[in-house]
Parts: sequence; structure tokens; C-alpha cells
Amino acid sequence: MPKPVVAVVGRPNVGKSTLVNRIAVTREAIVHESRGVTRDRSYHDADWNGRDFALIDTGGIESVKSTDIFAPHIREQALIACEEADVIVFVVDGSTGVTDEDEEVARIVRRQDKPVFLVVNKRDDPSTETDGLWDFYALGVGEPRPLSATHGHGTGDLLDEIVAALPESADEPDDDTLSVAIVGRPNVGKSSLANRLANKKRSIVSDVAGTTRDSIDSLIEWKGRPIRLVDTAGMRKKSQVHEDVEYYSLVRGLQAIDRSDVCLLVVDATVGVTEQDQKVAGMAIDRGCAVVLVLNKWDLVETDQGRDEVVSSIAQRLSFASWIPTVNVSALTGRATDKVLGLAVTAAEARASQLKTSQLNDLLAQIRESGYTKSEKGRRLKMMYATQTGSKPPQISVWCNAPDLVDDNFERFVENRLRGRFDLTGTPVRLRFRKKAEGGER
Repeated sequence: MPKPVVAVVGRPNVGKSTLVNRIAVTREAIVHESRGVTRDRSYHDADWNGRDFALIDTGGIESVKSTDIFAPHIREQALIACEEADVIVFVVDGSTGVTDEDEEVARIVRRQDKPVFLVVNKRDDPSTETDGLWDFYALGVGEPRPLSATHGHGTGDLLDEIVAALPESADEPDDDTLSVAIVGRPNVGKSSLANRLANKKRSIVSDVAGTTRDSIDSLIEWKGRPIRLVDTAGMRKKSQVHEDVEYYSLVRGLQAIDRSDVCLLVVDATVGVTEQDQKVAGMAIDRGCAVVLVLNKWDLVETDQGRDEVVSSIAQRLSFASWIPTVNVSALTGRATDKVLGLAVTAAEARASQLKTSQLNDLLAQIRESGYTKSEKGRRLKMMYATQTGSKPPQISVWCNAPDLVDDNFERFVENRLRGRFDLTGTPVRLRFRKKAEGGER
């Protein structure tokens, strides 16, 4: 059975993300004094007294009269979180008292037939934490609990009550779950693709760049295999990251790549592969991720010339990783999106490949017989033995007499021969040339 779920809801800027970070003992949820920093619902692992559960951090629920264009979407995401949750934590600001927005949130949570804990946050002084608590009984959701998410006062007692209210469940091992990060520049359709693959409205979709600010997980199943989809914030050039929030979103995106098996690099087909797409691909490869190139909005490329320009941009910008498979999709219409997860699983399998030592050395023998090698000042490179010394991605160590003779061109030559022999589509390969006598690494 899946972990029980605890949703944290409330109006903007009452400290929901701070509380989530406190409970999860993490800094995953973006915290900022600006309203509306959290827009989607984001999931975080937590445990207390041996009980594991998932926390959902939601966007601040604003009045239906709000002029914020994202307000209706944020409200919808918060409602979905409440429906998913086994327990709801309703956070209010103890320094301002009850507001109209608090009453609106209270109306939402009262409709849910599940335990609700009313948390009065920002009660940072324990000696006065109970002052004015009676006002919050008017919300009609039970006993108000004073708490300081910043300092941690009251969180232990709250967690004791939450854990006692959680349904009994047996956690299944998560070892077989494939982690897939959806990465790319802002506004290329990452959230639309995530929603299409998850078959639910999981992330807010808008034509405003920068809508997604946190990395957002969705657990799905594809042909019997569990997959964790991570929708990340758009990754801009550092020179274009103007706000603090955008900077932290970039950091979250890199962290999502670090914990993923496969990256779906989403590119706007109407623009083609840009320099920034190239850099994002490079970051994923450097971190050892398998990569699949998803050309989204393909339905909008209507001319042969436009398609040729897209293909040319791939050849130009991703020549260093010609092994990346490509799929042309439309997240809006669903065109070819059924192929995306198949390619991701294939790339993950290639990333986990275990290559036989005997086959690797047969390949070395063929290279030697071809006569292609490197030489300098009377020294000639001789590759004697190869074996796989790491996986995810595959790392191949080659013992030779003079590792210093190996340059980038020769390394690419060996890698291309490896890829010609073994199915390594979608995964980077690490080559290490070592001196046989000393066992030193290049």
C-alpha cells in the first residue's frame, strides 16, 4: 500500500512551506516572503516515531475575488490535495488573527470527511502562545494548536496527533521505482507533458513562463512498472535568473536531476534546440542520467523547412550526444506521448546495462586489429584489457600502457565502437583509461 498522505493547506504566506520543511527535515519546499511562491502541490517524504508518510505542500488559497491569474488554478490544486489526503493540516497566521481568506479555506476543509488539524503558526514566544486562540474556534474546524514552524515549538505534539490519525498501511519497497525528471527551458510544455503522462491535472499549466517553481512528483504505473515523474521548474541561464525564487527553482531542478534515472529533455519544436537546451542536456549527462529528447509542440511545425531546421538544430547543438533518442510529440493533443515512457524505460535499462568482460575484450581485439591507435614521440598506445567497473551509467575501465596518449577524439572513437556493439541508446558512458603497471586512473 502507498504511504498515507498529509496535506498542508491555508491562505498565502502563513508558513505552510516552512512547516513542511520543519516536518520533513528538508529544504525542498521553497520558502519566501512573497505571496504565491508555492503554486502547485509538491510532495515530500516524512516520518515520525517510525511512521512514514507523504506531505503535500499546497499553494496559498486566495479569495475567489483575487485578481491573481493563478488563483483559480492554485485553489484547484489545493482541493485535489485535500481529496488525496488522509489527514489535513490547516495553517493560519497567529500574528494576524482570523481573516476572510481563512474562513474561505475553512469552508473547503469542512467539506472533507477526514481528520483536520488547525495549526496557529507564528506563535514564536511559548509564554504567550495561547493568547487569542479562542478567536480561531470560529473557523469551525476544531481545536486550534499554537505552533512555531520557524523555531519548532509545538511540532512534536502536532506530529504525535497526526501519526495517531493516519490509517494503518504497510509500505512497499520502492527499489523498483523508476525516477524520471522532466526538464527544459521555461514554457516548453513540461507541465502539460507531465499531466498528459500522469493522466491527471497534476501541475498548473499556463502560457506564462515560470509557472512551475518547485519540483513536483507524481507516482504512476506504466505497464506494471512504478514510475516517479518529476516536473521541474524551467531552467534558465544564470544571467536570466533575476528573482530569489527562480534561483531556488533552478537549484531544485538540479536536485531533481541528481535523484533521477532518466531525464526527459523537453524542447519547443517551434524554436528548435537552443544553447540553453544544450546546457541542460550537458548537466543531465554530467550527473549520469539517461536522456530522452522530447520535441513538444510538433503539431505546430507545419512546413518541411521548419522540420528540417529542427533536425539541423539537434545535429548542431547535441552532436556531443548523438546517442540521445528523439520523439516528436504534442502534449496538448496527446500525439505520440504514449511513446515517451517506453523510450524512458529503454534508456533506463541501457543505463543499468552489465556488459560482459569477454565481449568487451573481443571488441578491444577488433580495435587493435584495425590498426587505429595513438602514438607520440615513438610511443604507441596499446589497449590490453577492459572490464565494466561501474553502472548507472556504465563505466568501462580500459587498462593500457600509456593513458596520457588518449585524447578526446580517441575516447569518442572507442565510445562509438562500444555503442556499435552494445545497445546503449539513451545512456551516457564513462570511459576510464588506466595504466596497467601502476593501476593509476586517467
